[in-house]
Amino acid sequence: MAYSRSRGRTRHRTGPDQATLGIVGTICAVAGFFTLGIVLGPVALACGWLAMGRTWSPSRPIPALVAVVLGAIDTVLAVIWLAGTSTPGNGMF
Repeated sequence: MAYSRSRGRTRHRTGPDQATLGIVGTICAVAGFFTLGIVLGPVALACGWLAMGRTWSPSRPIPALVAVVLGAIDTVLAVIWLAGTSTPGNGMF
């Protein structure tokens, strides 16, 4: 019983941790508003979702939630922009 505190920390983890994924996702989401939104939006969405542990729970860290929300907004805006540039007349409508 003397080692009960370290019982869950003994396994080896590979890859980035959740805090890093949340921060990377937030950075990608903010950068996606300025350039390459169609690429950085889904990357931010994926990083945020992985940082949240692939579940939608309000008790998750704030950077992960920000990455998911901004990544989704960024992706939708990029798709709308791409749809607007492909129409005849080179405008939204």
